[in-house]
This record gives sequence, structure tokens and C-alpha cells, in this order.
Amino acid sequence: MSFIVPVILSGGSGTRLWPLSRHAYPKQFLPLAGELSLFQTTVQRLAALEDAAAPYVVSNDEQRFMVAEQLRALDIQGRIILEPVGRNTAPAIAAAALDIAATQPQALMLVLPADHLIADVNAFHAAVAAGVPAAASGRLVTFGVTPDRPETGYGYIEAGEIEEDLLPLRRFVEKPDLTTAKDYLADGRFLWNSGMYFFTAERYLEVLGRFAPAILEGVSEAYAKAREDLDFLRLDSEAFAACPADSIDYAVMEHADKEAVVVPLDAGWNDVGSWHALWETGRRDEMGNRTEGDVIALDCRDSYIHADHRLIAALGLEDVVVVETADAVMVASRDRVQDVKTIVEQLKNEGRGEWETHRRVFRPWGSYEGIAMGERFQVKRITVKPGASLSMQKHFHRAEHWVVVRGTALVTRNEEQFTLSENESTFIPLGAVHRLENPGRIPLEIIEVQSGAYLGEDDIVRFEDDYGRQSEDA
Repeated sequence: MSFIVPVILSGGSGTRLWPLSRHAYPKQFLPLAGELSLFQTTVQRLAALEDAAAPYVVSNDEQRFMVAEQLRALDIQGRIILEPVGRNTAPAIAAAALDIAATQPQALMLVLPADHLIADVNAFHAAVAAGVPAAASGRLVTFGVTPDRPETGYGYIEAGEIEEDLLPLRRFVEKPDLTTAKDYLADGRFLWNSGMYFFTAERYLEVLGRFAPAILEGVSEAYAKAREDLDFLRLDSEAFAACPADSIDYAVMEHADKEAVVVPLDAGWNDVGSWHALWETGRRDEMGNRTEGDVIALDCRDSYIHADHRLIAALGLEDVVVVETADAVMVASRDRVQDVKTIVEQLKNEGRGEWETHRRVFRPWGSYEGIAMGERFQVKRITVKPGASLSMQKHFHRAEHWVVVRGTALVTRNEEQFTLSENESTFIPLGAVHRLENPGRIPLEIIEVQSGAYLGEDDIVRFEDDYGRQSEDA
């Protein structure tokens, strides 16, 4: 088998599985089908793939530390390319192709979304192996999922008659209505568009330059001006922002149909694109219910009920989805869950924070979670990973009280440095230069009480930071 470089596209807006997923914490980082996240499951799926190299991951700046941390948890070293803004799949793949082509232009790029489920990993590996000869010979390969029902939530691929175990690609089709989807299923030539692709780096760049030269030019400039930052490759912000946004289907595959082929994939594929899809993939009880967390469901049927932080007691529900998190509860008919994004859009338009982040916010050093908030005060629970530290910083508008509830804290406050153990506390006056570190081997947990005239996360001046951030949002 030829040398394969997996390229995992890890973007996403966090709308379709709200409130569990958010803009800053989209679904690929959630453990929706087991103990591992969808992203980790995608990475792990590649471990047994013959002749596969360490993965490339194309992500955005906000999610860079989640990508790095979840790779680290699997003990896998990957190449992480950061997009300063989202420009859809064609530019994202081009950025990885340029980096791969710089050293190995004939390497086969296996492009995969980060948030899909595949039940039969062996069948997936077999499909990849079937596509190797075509990809190595310069063809553009995509994978079409064999449909088992008339699905209106997926795009389709129309394939031609089989040629040497592969199907010529005729055209891509947008998500159909139910009548059209039934016709596609009966026709037999239509496959679900999986969003997975296979080709050499050199070939992709050549075809992109032919059909979408402005994209190639923009990404090439962004790559030429890119800079290494810790474990990340940062594409140039200005050049990448000026690059046209387009999907690989529209920018390349539709124009290159004579050079493109489809490998049929029958491996229990699911893109987990809605709560209905998640209900379908999980184990359901004899009444057709799938429940997660602390749930009591009496006389309920064909429903998905997910409890994150408290008991959900449901009675007499049918074909509904109920999802509870620390700061939101969503209730919807199961046949309307594709419209959850309209709720997210309304939250965004109203300036509410629930569309963007959870109450618990992840940082490279750990996380913080809002516990209480009132006029001129708020309380947070802060968790710092072993060996990690927050930046050396100060605040203009707030003072802070810290109480250690677990582990050991190393505190810097102006010119002094001291340790705190469990049940010990300290005070950080307004304007004091300070730092919190965890020198121990277990997570450090503190309760932080902030008080002052302004408590926003942008009230921060950094003097030193291990993670190259300029503001707390970075």
C-alpha cells in the first residue's frame, strides 16, 4: 500500500447538537458514542490503517489546545495547521496539501471530517485500500456511502456504471426532499456524500489551480507567510482571510468529474449531524428510547433524553428530544431537530453567551466554570492540570480571593511567591501582578471569588504566558 497521510478537518460551528455542542466546543470534541470524543475516535480509527503516517489536523485558533490535548491523551503526535478564519473545505485541504507536498508530493492524502462515526472499521480500511490504486495514479477519489433509507439530511453523489471495482463520479446533488430521496434509493445509482476524499497532495494542488486558481493563490500566500507557534503552524491571517471560501465539492470535484471516481462504502457510517442521528446510532430500550445520564422515563417512546447535571423525569413523551446542560435545556420534536440551528442563531442575535460557550470553559492549562454571579462579584471553580500554569497577569478592575479545595497551588503575588495547600486561601489585590501554578501531580482545584466594578474576561494584562496568548480569549 502507498504511503498515506491522514488529514482530519476539525472545524464546525457547534449548532446542530446544541446545547451539548457550542461554537467554542463543537461536537467532534464530545464523547457522544463512548468514552472517546468523535475526534479521538477518528484518529484511533487510523491507527490500524496500513502505511498510514501521523495525522495532519486542520483546525481553528480557538480550538487549537483542545486538538492538542486530545491527541496527547491518545499519545499521538500530529501536525496541527491553524486557520485564522473559516474558509470551508477547499482552502483547508489546500493548506495541508501545500505542507505535505513540500516534502512528499506523491503522498496520498486521506481527507476525513473529524466528527463522523464508522461502526465497521475493517470495512472502512478495505474501502481505503480499494481506492489506493486510483488515488496513486492521479485520480480524485471520494467515498460514497451505500444508503439504507431515503435520507433528506445528506447530500448525494450520482455514480455511473462500475469500472474496475470503482464508480465514475457523475455529479453531486444537494439534500433532497423526501420524495426525491425515495427516488434516489430506488434508482440505485445514488450514494450519500460522506465528505471523505483520497488523492495525492500534488494532484489536488494541480486540479485546484486549474479550477479555482484564486483559492490556490490565496492559500499559497497564507502558507508562505505562515509561522510556527509551539506545536502549531499558523497560516497568515490577512492572506487567508482574503482567500475565497468554497467547498471541495464545488471548487474541485464537480469540475473534475472525468478525473474523479467513487469508492462505495458500507461500514455503518453516520455523520452525527442531528439529535435524530444520535438517537439512531445508540442503544435503545424496548420502548425505543435512548437515555444518557440521570434519567427516569415513564411511558415514553422513541425519544432521546440526555441529562448532564441533574435528574430529568419524563412522562408520556413520544418522538421528542430533551437535552439538559448546566446552563440550558432544549426540548424539540424529533422530526424538527434539524432546525436547532435557528435557536442558536436567535441566541447569537440576542447577544446571549449560551450559543458560544458552556458554563465550563476549557483553556490550555485546564478549565474554569462559573458557579455564581451577582452585582460586582462572581464565583468560579478553576482546575489547573498538573505542571500547568496560568499567565503572569494583572487586572485593572477586580480583586480575587482564592481558596484551594484540592491539590497544591504555587502562587506568585507581586514580589512574593508561596504555596497553598487544601483549605488554605489568599487574596490578590486589584492591580497586583500574579500567577497561579500547579506544581503537583494531581489536578489543582480552587474556588475564585472575583469582586470589582468590571468582571469581564478581557480585563487582563499578560506579562508572561506559556501558550503564546495575547488575551484570555486567544
